[in-house]
Amino acid sequence: MKNADIKALTVVELNEKIVSEKETLRKLQFAHQVSAIENPMKLRETRQLIARLNTELTAKQRNA
Repeated sequence: MKNADIKALTVVELNEKIVSEKETLRKLQFAHQVSAIENPMKLRETRQLIARLNTELTAKQRNA
């Protein structure tokens, strides 16, 4: 997800996206602990996406 797409989301959409990405991250971490996943960089990408979503959410909440 690109930064322009993230900036276009509303606060409610950001919250929903954060929850869904955290669930995805949890599932990936579990799968990685059981056996190695095909692309371990997916863990890093998901964590970074969650961080970018949280950053944008904080910025929107401060401006509101």
